[in-house]
Amino acid sequence: MQAAGQLVAQVLAELEASVEPGVTTADLDRLAERLVRDGGAEPAFKGYRGFPATLCASVNDVVIHGIPSASRKLAAGDVVSLDIGVKLGGYYGDSAVTVAVGRVSESAERLLRVTRESLDRAVAQVKVGGRLSDIGHAVQTWVEMHGYSIVREFVGHGIGEKLHEDPQIPNYGDPGRGPKLAEGMVLAIEPMVAMGRPETKVLADGWTAVTRDGSLAAHFEHTVAVGAAGPIVLTARAGAAVGAAAG
Repeated sequence: MQAAGQLVAQVLAELEASVEPGVTTADLDRLAERLVRDGGAEPAFKGYRGFPATLCASVNDVVIHGIPSASRKLAAGDVVSLDIGVKLGGYYGDSAVTVAVGRVSESAERLLRVTRESLDRAVAQVKVGGRLSDIGHAVQTWVEMHGYSIVREFVGHGIGEKLHEDPQIPNYGDPGRGPKLAEGMVLAIEPMVAMGRPETKVLADGWTAVTRDGSLAAHFEHTVAVGAAGPIVLTARAGAAVGAAAG
């Protein structure tokens, strides 16, 4: 799983470096698929329940599951969530990062920073004997303290030989509840945060989830193992702090 996670981190780093005004989300998807296959892996999302692409590229008010399109050019001031999973050696890795396109507003920068920090705080709760709900509680308290909303319709998940496994990991809730975390468990933790109201709707394509009020959204994700000495972030970039720009 570490190999899968590190490939995901490398692909996301290259995708992030390719984000600039004028690039289409289809351009990013093509790059993502080439990098995944060059790394000896299979795209985890392509064909999953009918999803048509390797990359989920979610722009501005799209929370998750944005379908890449040749007609969707990124523009300065946009934010785009890049979410990718791979299958390598029979195991999955999954991670996401939300990237500013060119110069963005201070309010957008703050949304991205707070969401990324909420992931850091969630990861810090991954410890032997901790409770599953401690993870979501860490996200919720940080996000709401800054005046943002937790998207509740979508959650994190276990991950391993399947892309989505038990348990589900909400980004909210009271601490000290749910299953105890045990060494060897692997979790995909993914705060999804809206600048405005938390409600979402899924568009006619059956995938694209947007904020109902049109407010900006951010999404960061890491695949994290429960280690004997604390969290092991399998999708961390080499030399990066936990959560920092790796999604």
